[in-house]
Amino acid sequence: MRSILVAVAGLLLLPCCLTPRKSFDHYPLPSPPDFTREESWAALPWKKDSADALPAGSGLHDEQVHAPADVFFIHPTLYFKGKNWNGDANDEDLRKLTDKYAIRHQASIFNETCKVYAPYYRQATLAAFTDHNGDGRRALDTAYADVRRAFLHYVKNWSSARPLVIAAHSQGTFIAQRLIAEVIEADPALRERLVVAYLAGGSAARDMFTTIVPCDSAGQTNCYAAWHTRRWGSSFKEANGKQEKWLAYDNVKTYECVNPLSWKRDSAYAPAALHKGSVPVKFDRIDTGIVDAQCSPQHIIWVHKPKAKGYTRRKNYHILDYNLFYMNVRENVKLRVENFLLKE
Repeated sequence: MRSILVAVAGLLLLPCCLTPRKSFDHYPLPSPPDFTREESWAALPWKKDSADALPAGSGLHDEQVHAPADVFFIHPTLYFKGKNWNGDANDEDLRKLTDKYAIRHQASIFNETCKVYAPYYRQATLAAFTDHNGDGRRALDTAYADVRRAFLHYVKNWSSARPLVIAAHSQGTFIAQRLIAEVIEADPALRERLVVAYLAGGSAARDMFTTIVPCDSAGQTNCYAAWHTRRWGSSFKEANGKQEKWLAYDNVKTYECVNPLSWKRDSAYAPAALHKGSVPVKFDRIDTGIVDAQCSPQHIIWVHKPKAKGYTRRKNYHILDYNLFYMNVRENVKLRVENFLLKE
């Protein structure tokens, strides 16, 4: 995880070192994943995978066998190389990174309330978000096309009209927004089944959907919760020059912020007394009451430095958007699904 933190932090400082040297068209695309094959999925509820993981000594339980809802989880960027604009979804090293960090640390949050479905996909290289020539956009289009196919396969073969949760992080959130707008909102049956979308660490903006609204209470359904996490008092720098065209700055002036301690959209301070538990980088325990949270004037979540070891010391807590609120999200999805089922 330490190497991943360094790569993420270093991207904005040295984008040239991680950017493919030639245009998108120069590189052959890796083969698309075949979602009829189980090995194209990082997580499926009937197979042993990292979504089944539980923090050591937590007393939590993987209840996917009896879970009343499904979660379709879209993992973040774990392809940091500059050798191609898209990673190979069949690359074993890349799969191991995805499993060890994104699936274990993030998708596992949902394994009590939801059956977890998470596809591998030809994720765009991290540098796609600092590209201004259109290559990054095409790389993300490729990633989106894979996830869309995976989602439609899930809907056709496995969903059985069950309550649906969408959860995503970073690049996954970028893709999830498009999936919700183009596929879920366009289908009344899917739209009605959507319990909640957790859109962490991406470019989720106010009023970006036509029917699905931002969450403003812990038990609300058919809504989305979005947040970016940074050290208290930090802010985004104003984009200038080429940066204004970076995908990393999409919607930066209209970010939505839902506080994952209070599940409110307001700027009220949420004390650490509301913090149900974080999971550190080693995934070896649950730390309760170690962070507070507040939506800042720039609509990002401010937290004070966690009062425990095992968390990044940097001001940007992007890599820990889920880890810091692990138990709050785990308990929240349970509440929302319960409320959704009561309305049926």
